[in-house]
Order: sequence, then C-alpha cells, then structure tokens
Amino acid sequence: MIDGTAGGAETAAASGAADELAEIIAIGRAIASERDIRKLLGLILQKTRGITGADAGSVYIVEGLSQPVARRTLRFMVSQNDSIKLDFTEFSLPLGERSIVGRAALTQQVINIADLYALDQADKNPWGFRHDKTFDQRTGYEGHSMLTVPMKNQRDEVIGVIQLINKRRSPNLGPLQNRLDFEREVLAFSDRDEALAMTLATQAGISLENTLLYEDIRLLFEGFVQAAVNAIESRDPTTSGHSSRVAVLTTGLAEMVDKERSGVYAGVTFTDDMMKQIEYAALLHDFGKVGVREQVLVKARKLYEPERKLILLRFDYIRRWRELRSLQRRHELMIAGSEPSLLATLDEELHQSLAQIDDFVAFILRANEPTVLAEGSFDKLSEIAVATYEDPRGLVLPYLTVEEVAALRLQRGSLTSAEREEIESHVVHTASFLETIPWGRRFAAIPEIASGHHEKLDGTGYPNQLRADQIRVETRMMTIADIFDALTASDRPYKKAVPVERALDILHSDVRAGKCDAELYRIFVETKLWHRVLG
Repeated sequence: MIDGTAGGAETAAASGAADELAEIIAIGRAIASERDIRKLLGLILQKTRGITGADAGSVYIVEGLSQPVARRTLRFMVSQNDSIKLDFTEFSLPLGERSIVGRAALTQQVINIADLYALDQADKNPWGFRHDKTFDQRTGYEGHSMLTVPMKNQRDEVIGVIQLINKRRSPNLGPLQNRLDFEREVLAFSDRDEALAMTLATQAGISLENTLLYEDIRLLFEGFVQAAVNAIESRDPTTSGHSSRVAVLTTGLAEMVDKERSGVYAGVTFTDDMMKQIEYAALLHDFGKVGVREQVLVKARKLYEPERKLILLRFDYIRRWRELRSLQRRHELMIAGSEPSLLATLDEELHQSLAQIDDFVAFILRANEPTVLAEGSFDKLSEIAVATYEDPRGLVLPYLTVEEVAALRLQRGSLTSAEREEIESHVVHTASFLETIPWGRRFAAIPEIASGHHEKLDGTGYPNQLRADQIRVETRMMTIADIFDALTASDRPYKKAVPVERALDILHSDVRAGKCDAELYRIFVETKLWHRVLG
C-alpha cells in the first residue's frame, strides 16, 4: 500500500510537471509570435498571472537603454486586474531603487513580498520599502502579496519588469471586494511561483527584445519609405502629396475588397503584412521619377522656360532688325530725294511689319499653353516658321526652329512623344530601384505591385503591355487610385483639377473600354473612398 501510494504520488507529480511544461511551451510559442508590442506585453502579463494565480499585475519597460543608467526611465505600459476596473494611463518614472520595480530592474533580482501591509515591521522588510496605501484607499483594492520579476534580453540587460499582485487561493471564486476577501483569499507567492515567473520572464524578455528590434526595423522601413517619397516630391514638387493620397486610396480599396462576401473578390483577403505591402508599394509607385530629367517632370507648357525666353529675345531682335532695315531704306530714299509719299509708305510698311511681329509673339504664347489648338493654328505656325530674318553675322535664319515648331504643334498637353516616353520610363526605373532592395518574403511583391500601375487590362498599358490575367489585384486597385488622384489633384500646373463626378466618368470610360477593373471601380464608387483624401 505504501509503495503503491508513493508510486501514485510520483505519477501524479510527473503528470503535473509534464502539464506545466507543456503549458510553458505553449505560452512561449504564443508570446514569440506576437509582434505588436502592447499586445505582447498584455499577453506576457496575462500568461504570467495565469500560471502563478495572480489577481492583478503590471508590466513596465526600461526606456533609454542606450543612455547611462542614471538617465533611464521605467514606463508603465500594461495593467490588468480581475477584481476592479481600472482607468489605465501610461506614465514614466525614474529608474531608481526607491521603487520596487526600479530596485528589481537595477539589481536584476526577483523581489517577493509576502504582504505589503507588513512592511512596517522591520523583520519583514529587508529591502527598506514603504507601502503607499493611497491607491488602496482610493479604490478599495488592497495590494498584499507582490512578486516583481525582471525581464532580461540576450545581453543580460533588464529591458522590462513584470509585477504580480495578490496570489489567489481560489482564482475562480470571483473578485476580491472587501477586507475579508483579501484576508481569506490572498496568499504569498511561493518559490514555485518565482521559478515559473522567472521562466516566463526569460522567454518574455527575449520576445520583447525581438519585438522591439522588429519595431526598430519597422520604423527604419517607414523612415526609408518617407525619405523616398520626399525625394520624389523634391524632384517633382508639382505632384506633392500624390504618393500619400494614392496610398490612402489603395489601402482603403483593399480594406473594402477584404469585406466583400459575394462577387468576383469574395474570396480575396489581405493580412496585416499584405496591407503594409500595398501601402509601401503605393507610396513608392512613382519613385522611378528620380531617373527622369527634372525639366521634363515639371514641364508645364510646350516650350521649356529658357526656350520661351529665347524666342522672345529673338523676336525683340527681329523687331529691331526690321526697324533698322526701315531706317536704312529711309536714309537711302532721302539721299535720293524721293517723294514724301514714298517715305510715308515706308513708315506704314514698318508699322504693319511690327504689328505682324507682335501678332506672331502673341500667337506663340497662346500656342505654348497645353490646350487643344484652334482650327487653322497649324497654318499660322507654318506662316511664322517660313518667315526669315538676318542675324548679326549676316546669316538668314527662320523665325522659329524646327524643334520649336514641333513642340508648338502639339495638339494636346505639353509633352512631345520623346518626352512622354521619358516620363513613362519612370515605371521601369521604379522596378529597377525597388528590385535592388531586399524586401524579404513578407514584402517581396512590392516591386511588381508598384511598377505595374500604368498597365491596362486590355494590354494597351506600359511598360510591358500586360493583360488582365498578368496584373495583380493590388496593382489594379492602385491603377484606379492613381488615375483618380491625377485627375482630381489641384496641384498640377499643366491642368486644372476636374470635379469628382467628371473623374469618375473618365474612369468609367476606361472600365467600359476594358482597361480598368469593373468590380474594383464599383467598390470604389459605392464606398466613396475619395472622401478619405478630399474630405
């Protein structure tokens, strides 16, 4: 009987230890997979409280690890209490030995206090702490037993502290509400509780450091992306804000697609990582503009500004040349004793010639605007182009060069075919640039998503003339966002913003022509996503 009982106890103990180990392993996996720092800290506290039977607790993190110890602080990050509802507010306190959490962090030691209310007894207070009962008196919740455990990283630095309060005798008997509850239900934390808490704190410290490192990497990524956007906008200030607005519209459309429960995209969902991938791709979709000449990017009119100024200076010279030729002819007539009527005729010819020059200049300035040319404008340009003058070297030159005439002949917009090809090359530059970045598995599709936003479902887009089955849904969403913002943006010097209704009509034309995704357009219109950027 004795052997059997002992054997049964050993079996039960072994079973309990195995269950405990399994639970610790499961907890370790759970906290190792969490990347949101506040969720992680909440999970650490919840699991540590659960395995030790604590009614309440808090988690602090050490701030300023790169600073000298005297300049570090403890930030109160998470608080939980099964007995009362607390209004939680984050705050920081100095990292010093006067507080229990500060002492645990500085000494890297576990502090196990059986009863905070007994700290006024010297033999039960080897640490010299004082229990401030202000919170207890204000809330009616008494803090008695307390277990404070430091969390360390792999370099043996304390990066946080777990503080557990009031170990429960019977965790399932409801909240602690009065003095009798605290006297009957609260126990001191045992050596076993210390060991379990330290085990979890070790795992938690590594997970916390990994999460903090992950957060640093995330912030680095965010900083890089924002720097890239700033670089784009410094090259092309006329489109300032475009990348951010396209990102808002594209991620917003992805959110709406994720909610679809019927139709073409009913089965399409986006994880948090996929949403971040879409956001980064949208922010960087125009980064290739850094590879396009700045004068082409910001070209607001058909002629570059130096070209326009050169033409005006040339016509000023032509005007003076005409006046000089007329004066020379007048001088010759006067020497020859010509009739006054001939001189009057000469003056009238000069007047008409100068008026014609003024007319030519006015027409050139009108034709320079990126608008549709009126009927007969090509004939007018031809008339100007064939007119000639004599430069100071005696060379006979046309009023306008072949290149100037070609630019002014543009029927729509401000870009020549070569310049438009150069602008369109920005997507190739975008792909080339983004493909050099080691995005990792989570964001591996960013180059493909970002560089395809000018592709069309019917294969008429650029740069690769992809067709519908070759274009990702993320890219299709970005295409709609990009077109809409380009149409409605009020910051383009070469065009006026069009009203939302007109922009939607233009998008709908592309949908009817098989260029843009009809279902995504429907969702975009029905959810009125443009309010996120236009108010």
